[in-house]
Amino acid sequence: MTGLTFGSAIDVSGSLEKSPSGKQNVELHAKQIQVTGKCDPTEFPFKIKERHSLEYIRQFPHLRCRTNVFSALLRVRSEATSAIQSFFKDNGFIQIHTPVITSNDCEGAGELFQVEPASRDKQQDERDPHYFSVPTYLTVSGQLHLEVMAGAFPAVYTFGPTFRAENSQSRRHLAEFYMVEAEISFTESLEDVMTVMEHLFKASTEHVLTHCAEDVELFHKFVAPGHRGQVDLMLSRKFNVISYTEAIDILNRSSQIFTFPTKWGCDLQTEHEKYLVKHCGNIPVFVTDYPYDLKPFYARDNQDHPRHTAAAVDLLVPGVGELCGGSLREERLEILRSRIIQAGMEDAYEWYLQLRQFGSVPHGGFGMGFERYLQCILGVDNIKDVIPFARFSHSCLL
Repeated sequence: MTGLTFGSAIDVSGSLEKSPSGKQNVELHAKQIQVTGKCDPTEFPFKIKERHSLEYIRQFPHLRCRTNVFSALLRVRSEATSAIQSFFKDNGFIQIHTPVITSNDCEGAGELFQVEPASRDKQQDERDPHYFSVPTYLTVSGQLHLEVMAGAFPAVYTFGPTFRAENSQSRRHLAEFYMVEAEISFTESLEDVMTVMEHLFKASTEHVLTHCAEDVELFHKFVAPGHRGQVDLMLSRKFNVISYTEAIDILNRSSQIFTFPTKWGCDLQTEHEKYLVKHCGNIPVFVTDYPYDLKPFYARDNQDHPRHTAAAVDLLVPGVGELCGGSLREERLEILRSRIIQAGMEDAYEWYLQLRQFGSVPHGGFGMGFERYLQCILGVDNIKDVIPFARFSHSCLL
């Protein structure tokens, strides 16, 4: 047929029949084929019968959805989204649409994108230079807004885009990515938070493996051979739990030479996290009770001097490192007020103190990076290959 080439868009009518080939269940017996969109195969960047690497197809963000591997990824991503929503609904969580534009820096790292209208001239009104009257940013987390809702509902969650202005070209970071965040009221136990993390991971993964079996198999066969065994191991075993202090002891006893030092009080780096997971049998591991000074102002003080730790936890998984981070939230007004004053944030977070002042309840929660979750279950090395349109420093191709 004239014009029927690789990459063309076609309209086919016919019937699906049982296939005599053992490699497929059905085949299409075409009665009529119409070329609706021609494609020059000499110019088309993807070639017939060639297996292109993820790095290669990443150069064509407007076309890569047409490849087998990336269309499979998008189906898995869609099904994983549905699985996560179903998990929370089935467990009594209320979904909250937290704002994308916010005046708070939840993480306190300062890696923010500031929001102002492109046409606004600050010189026009020096008394009120900001569109919202105060500096505003693209959100780095919906957690603080979920804490507001934790005063009205026993369990809430949000699932949406977050933004970090990290100047990073690494395989682990994006400027725009999706976060799953949950907050649980009436809990004084870090174990309660960890239980939700583990059940969310396992329930969502089992759903994806069941409903996207062929798409997942494509990754486990061609992108990360043998990774299915790792996924099955994670699903079959209870996650390990160690304290931060135990983690530092494990690292200090290791014969491995780390780029970053391992002493009590240091922040765990990716190399440390991956070693700890490997040490624990390549099963996800919860690391609890981090040094108080490493965690944000909202993490609950364990008051365990002289070490002084916070009731915080990270979930580390094979191949990725940190997948989830969470904590109990400091519900004691005076302790929280003291830390906010010490950080010089009392004016900006007066509303947050009022949450404790007016009918507060003990609560805790966590956030899970959705793209890192996909990396973990599919075995994809680069986070840029599990999102439809990757945004990172010096790259915004469309």
